[in-house]
Amino acid sequence: METDRNEPEDLPDYQGGGIVNLMASLQTGLGGPVPAYAPAGLLSPESVREHAQVLLLVIDGMGLNFLQAHPEAACLNAHLRGGLTSVYPPTTASAITTFITGVAPQQHGLTGWNMYLRELGSVVTVLPGRARFGGVTLGEAGIDVAALLGHTPFSELIGVNAWTVSPAHIARSDFNLAHLGRSRLLSYRGLTELLARIVGVLRKAGPKFVYAYWSELDSLGHREGIWSEASRSHLLELDRAFEAFLEQIRGTDTRVIVCADHGLVDTSDAERICLDDHPRLADMLVLPLCGEPRSVYCYLHPGCEDRFDAYIEHEFAGIARSFPGSYLIDSGWFGLGVPHPRLRQRIGDRVLIMEGNYILKDWLIQEHRFEMTGVHGGLSRDELYVPLIIAGDTL
Repeated sequence: METDRNEPEDLPDYQGGGIVNLMASLQTGLGGPVPAYAPAGLLSPESVREHAQVLLLVIDGMGLNFLQAHPEAACLNAHLRGGLTSVYPPTTASAITTFITGVAPQQHGLTGWNMYLRELGSVVTVLPGRARFGGVTLGEAGIDVAALLGHTPFSELIGVNAWTVSPAHIARSDFNLAHLGRSRLLSYRGLTELLARIVGVLRKAGPKFVYAYWSELDSLGHREGIWSEASRSHLLELDRAFEAFLEQIRGTDTRVIVCADHGLVDTSDAERICLDDHPRLADMLVLPLCGEPRSVYCYLHPGCEDRFDAYIEHEFAGIARSFPGSYLIDSGWFGLGVPHPRLRQRIGDRVLIMEGNYILKDWLIQEHRFEMTGVHGGLSRDELYVPLIIAGDTL
């Protein structure tokens, strides 16, 4: 395969322009050990140290292009410092794990919504923490999720007290608890309660780091489309709430950072490809499709590699590009430095990068079939680039 000619135009920046570099700036600025990644060019560790406390609010699904296309979201745009790249793949499972561990997928090893975990012999939906076919959670099955993942929480890497503010429906999930570390956990229901929780923490004495997560924009993007009126209206609601929030915390000497895990693109019926319609392709696979519908990890029967490549070249021309999984690791798509020991196992023999707004989806026999309008995980600029918003005062 001549993969070098198929390289996407945009890839994650791990040298200083990505979300992992933002976390490096925060780790250093908050008194932690020297991180493996360089600090972000748009936020120096020194500027973090200037403030008594730091808030990082992650708005799931708020891409840079989406925000800038809506200048009526005046407060968020007024404080926009610039853009960062997400990680590869730009999806919640991989990017949120970077925010809560401080390292890229190269090290934390979480590569998408559906992951083949060889150590469990199963394809797992990693955030809900269940086998893809359903059933109990990993924790309920007696598996120590923290030990399984082996991550060091970001709260353990900084020199100040930490708080995590999380939606009530996921606050005490196995995944969330595995990454809590020394951080104290607060849950909330709704935007008003989220901001009230944050204000309450920021008004407490002493230096601290607060990580908060908001998921509704991503949920609306999936259901209605990121370019829908529903998503636009919600962005404006967030903007009004953010403006009021900044007034509420005036005088607390807080560095406020707003970022996102990824953006989305909207897909149409014609761009949704089902594996059912490609039985020859399905016959080459030994596992269900893994990863994301925009970055698809394919596990092949031995000896099928050439047939697979030929099929993609002829049947998916202009729809998908195929790369050996090892090529993505060697080329630094997942990050820099020594890879996670199981990273190679978790990305398959071939990775399909969907072009345009195409997706490729398969279904297990018992799965309820549904369609999402907004999708992510691919390498378009809409998905890869996220905003870095910085506000706060020193009064």
